[in-house]
Amino acid sequence: MGTNNLKEQIQKFQEANTGQMPQEVVALFGRALNELRNSGEAKGLSGGAKAPNFTLKDALGNDVELYNELEKSPVVLTFYRGQWCPYCNLQLKAYQEILPDIHDLGAQLIAVNPQNPDNAMTMKEKAGLSFTVLSDVQGLVADKYKLRFDIPAYVQELYQKMGLNLSDHNAGGEWALPVPATLVIDQNAMIRAVFIDPDYTKRMEPQAILDALKFMK
Repeated sequence: MGTNNLKEQIQKFQEANTGQMPQEVVALFGRALNELRNSGEAKGLSGGAKAPNFTLKDALGNDVELYNELEKSPVVLTFYRGQWCPYCNLQLKAYQEILPDIHDLGAQLIAVNPQNPDNAMTMKEKAGLSFTVLSDVQGLVADKYKLRFDIPAYVQELYQKMGLNLSDHNAGGEWALPVPATLVIDQNAMIRAVFIDPDYTKRMEPQAILDALKFMK
C-alpha cells in the first residue's frame, strides 16, 4: 500500500481554517507553545532508551500490558491528546491507513490518550479505527514517558470559551495533556525511533514509521 503525506493533510486543514480563530487567540496558543518549549518540560524519551512498562485499559475495559504485547511483536506506540483534537484525528486516520503495512512488517499499533474509556470508544467507533486505543488515567503513563504537562490557566480559559472542558474529557479530571509523540519499540523494549514535538500540529509521518520498522527487520 502507498502511504499518505500527513504533513500535507495537516497543511490543507490549516489552510481551510485560516482566519476562523481570532489573532489574539492564535497569539496566546503561540505563547503557550513557546513557554512549553523553553521550560524543558515534557521532552520525552530518546531513541535507544528502554520503554517503561505499563498496563492500561482499552475501550472495552480490558487490561493491556505493553511488555505482554512486545512478546508478540514490536509496537508502534503513539500518544495523542484526545478525540476533540482535529490534528489527532487526522493522525490516527493516517495511521489507520497504513495499519496493513504495519502488520505486514510484523508489528502492531497502540494509541494512548488521557480520556476515559467511554470517550475513547466513541472516538474509536466514529473514526473506524481497528487498532488498540488505551486510556491513560491521570496521565501516569505520559508521566513515565516524560510527555505530560499542565495546561496554563490562560489556555484553560481559552478552551472553556471554545466549549471544551478537558476536565470532563480526561479520565483523571485534570487540565493536563501529553505532548503528542510516536515511538517505535522493538521486542527488547528498546525505543528504535521516536518523534516528539511540543507543537501539536506536527506528527510522525506514516512513511517514517514504516521505514523504522523495515530497518528493524
